[in-house]
Amino acid sequence: MLLYPAIDLKDGQCVRLFKGEMDQATVFNDSPADQAVQFQNAGCEWLHLVDLNGAFAGKPVNGDAVEAILKNTTVPAQLGGGIRDLKTIETWLDKGLQRVILGTIALRDPALVVQAAKEFPGHVAVGIDARGGMVAVEGWAETSDMSAIDLGRKFEDAGISAIIYTDIDRDGTMQGVNVQGTVDLAQALSIPVIASGGVSCIEDLEKLKTAADQAGVALDGAISGRALYDGRLDIAAAIALLKGNGHA
Repeated sequence: MLLYPAIDLKDGQCVRLFKGEMDQATVFNDSPADQAVQFQNAGCEWLHLVDLNGAFAGKPVNGDAVEAILKNTTVPAQLGGGIRDLKTIETWLDKGLQRVILGTIALRDPALVVQAAKEFPGHVAVGIDARGGMVAVEGWAETSDMSAIDLGRKFEDAGISAIIYTDIDRDGTMQGVNVQGTVDLAQALSIPVIASGGVSCIEDLEKLKTAADQAGVALDGAISGRALYDGRLDIAAAIALLKGNGHA
């Protein structure tokens, strides 16, 4: 399992939200590129980027910040937020992004996601953000009547590289990961699942890893944001644990 440090971008800054509320943002770094370099130097092998303004606008907004991150780091990065068409996907991949994350469009236009995965094999992930097990879209402002598992099943044979599963009710709250929901999704699908939302400490990662092992599913990794920024989760210890080399 990999540790994906989250860099959430709002108005050009690196922030964390509480339960996805844009008016509850804490700024952690004025320079997202510097933050990305810090994560890379700490041993992180991937970066998880989110264009928060873009998720609401339906188009990229924090492009300059993302490009600065790509220019200053060498580890692969994935980006979600406001990516709704093939042209935008192609533009980002051309700029050096390793993986795009399609969220709202996955619910609105699953055929486009399937087409994107075909045209850009290995570079397309689906972001499934759920509130009470039901998919939420448009920057989490709207909850649909489709379950996370049903949406994931639409892409089973599409060649999607990963599904990022976020429990919105836990995101930024430091209340722990929705272990059962994450493992249930991973069991239902053959696509690799990345856990997101609520990672508050090393014990949360241990519970996630143990539950996945017991269920016989292999999670691709876990995303953490706030816990890394305020020091509750030590990056080196988290990486060692997820790689199977350490315990809390």
